[in-house]
Amino acid sequence: MTTDPPDLRHERALLGAGARVVAGMDEVGRGALAGPVSVGVAVVDASTGPCPTGLTDSKLLTPRARARLVEPTRAWAVGWAVGHAGPAEIDAHGIVTALRIAGLRALAQVRRQVGPVDVVLLDGSHDWLSRPAGFDLFASAELDIDDGPPDPAVRTLVKADMTCASVAAASVLAKTERDALVAGLARQYPAYRWDSNKGYASAAHVDAIRRLGTTPQHRRSWKIPGAETLPTPVEAAQSTLDGSL
Repeated sequence: MTTDPPDLRHERALLGAGARVVAGMDEVGRGALAGPVSVGVAVVDASTGPCPTGLTDSKLLTPRARARLVEPTRAWAVGWAVGHAGPAEIDAHGIVTALRIAGLRALAQVRRQVGPVDVVLLDGSHDWLSRPAGFDLFASAELDIDDGPPDPAVRTLVKADMTCASVAAASVLAKTERDALVAGLARQYPAYRWDSNKGYASAAHVDAIRRLGTTPQHRRSWKIPGAETLPTPVEAAQSTLDGSL
């Protein structure tokens, strides 16, 4: 079954209703066992034309196709950014707040490029971006989230990454940047095969956790498969030694 490519229908409706700039936003890495959670933002305005050919939800694209789309997508958007929240922040604040931290960091970056964003189109049905009452602004400063102008309005839309060009763009930018970050971490921790599983619970990843334990890049507050059978430090050291022989 084929689907229509994403377009700017929803974005143009918001622009026609008075928004100056609209940002599509999407996250990647929410369900991984290791590595950051990342949030992409792609901004459009009334002058933005059709999106690059082939742009769609990043999950529907091969790694090579995503890589080819990165530069055309960056050039197409009025502004773009990817924000990250690391494993320690996920452990300290929980995944939903970590998503908010990453999203607000991305918005702070695009604010420096294009000024305040009026509306965010958010993939899914849950608004995890808006700051709840009582959100600690002093803690926000420590997390590199500027206090800036008021947060933008948020519009959620299920499958927005398949229908809204700005959200599809955000998904591609977030996915490619996070994949590159995790591939870099894989060189430091090669046994976990993050270069191929990107921090998700593949068989090789879970097996490495069982043999070697977790790393600082794992989300240790989570119930990580295999962590319940972690080896003792002596067993882990012996396993590492055996693997080098």
